[in-house]
Amino acid sequence: MKHWLFAVSCAALLLGGCTTKSEPKHAEPAPRQEQPSKPPAEEQQTFPLTGLPAKGNIHQRVVGVMINNHPKARPQSGLSKADIVYEVLAEGDITRLLALYQSELPERVGPVRSARDYYIDLSEGYHALYVCHGWSPEAKARLEGGGIDYLNGLFYDGTLFQRVPFRKAPHNSYISFANIEKGAKQNGYAWTDNVPPLSFRTDEPSGKKVGTVHIAYSHRAYAQVEYQYVSEQKGYYRYSGGEQTIDYDTHKPVVVQNVMIIAAHHQVVDSHGRRDIDLVSGGKGYLLQGGVMQLIEWKNVDGRLLPYHNGAPIGFVPGKTWINIVPELAIVQWKS
Repeated sequence: MKHWLFAVSCAALLLGGCTTKSEPKHAEPAPRQEQPSKPPAEEQQTFPLTGLPAKGNIHQRVVGVMINNHPKARPQSGLSKADIVYEVLAEGDITRLLALYQSELPERVGPVRSARDYYIDLSEGYHALYVCHGWSPEAKARLEGGGIDYLNGLFYDGTLFQRVPFRKAPHNSYISFANIEKGAKQNGYAWTDNVPPLSFRTDEPSGKKVGTVHIAYSHRAYAQVEYQYVSEQKGYYRYSGGEQTIDYDTHKPVVVQNVMIIAAHHQVVDSHGRRDIDLVSGGKGYLLQGGVMQLIEWKNVDGRLLPYHNGAPIGFVPGKTWINIVPELAIVQWKS
């Protein structure tokens, strides 16, 4: 019996030895270290009407101000900070300026002058708060018809609008941007907006090398405009009546990167010499950028007058833009 138990015990030990023999262990792989993903680079915000890097509020509403360009109103205040300026004939051979502000707001602007209906059309292309002092019958009907936010110095003379002592009426009405904002709030107008951006080019402009362009709105010297390209400024100086266009308050010259000169049909419609100007049909023009000039077509796209070539849009160079509307391109001359 003892021999049998001993044999069973030995068998159990042998079987146990076989079943408990462990397989060779392999080292566990080290936990995978997740590499921290790089945060996406923040896209540089740019101002919608200049294409320049934004250091301020990109949602500032556009403000369009009618600026007097009579010789007795020069030099004006605030022009050097306008993103876009339209220069268009009013009565006779005197132009007026519609200055559109979005990326920079000057302390004050002026002299402010009266409205015309085609300037209102240009302002509405940017959903701008329209600022004027006075109006033609057509502009009055348009503004009083509703749907357009505006401030008229006729109703705020001496409050929002101030008369300066160094000029005589009607060349002495000015308004500060603090008062424009105050007037907007008083009337329940929006002060911010999602402004659709213009198209800006990243390539070098091409075309005919042109250093100076001259526009003769009439044979009188005060009605003649000139743009001169200054390579150090990477832009154009502007001259009016032979005098450089500077800011009255800051003494800084106006420097623009895009000069667009376009022809549109003009028609005198009353005894005061007021005009109707066709800003819808499009036509021919010139675009000056980087010291070269290109023949273009212009189109009205949702109220904005934009350059095209062979049916394709042309981007602006980042920076400021002046758009001169002329009755015919024959009054434009240039030299290298």
